[in-house]
This record gives sequence, C-alpha cells and structure tokens, in this order.
Amino acid sequence: MTRAMTRPGLRDMPKQNPCAQCGQPIALPEWIEEQEDRTVYLWRCHACDYHFEASAFFDDEGSQSRPLAA
Repeated sequence: MTRAMTRPGLRDMPKQNPCAQCGQPIALPEWIEEQEDRTVYLWRCHACDYHFEASAFFDDEGSQSRPLAA
C-alpha cells in the first residue's frame, strides 16, 4: 500500500539512496521535479551509469496520510 507523506524541507531531501542496479549508494538525486501531489527524483549511479526515477507522494493536508493508487 502506498501512503502519502508530508512534504519534507530541503534538509530532508533523500541522500545515499542505493542504486537499483548495483546497490552502490548515490549521494544525491541528479534532478528533482516537484509536482502538485508528488516529487520525482532522478537518480544516476556513477559506479554503473544506471538511471532510475523514484516518486514521493504527499498529502496536501500535511499531517494525515491517505492511501494513494500505485
């Protein structure tokens, strides 16, 4: 089940995300796109050059989570 999250501040940005291909940690996302209800992160692994996206879905109310469709 996917749950909405409260929107994080800049210091809460994801760091050290493991590469989906080789598992090496990636320090920071290469690109971030903020949309109305989500933030999309583009990750690029410098070890194996694999690229992948991850999305974080946010609740507009900020404090209560609601299920979202995957």
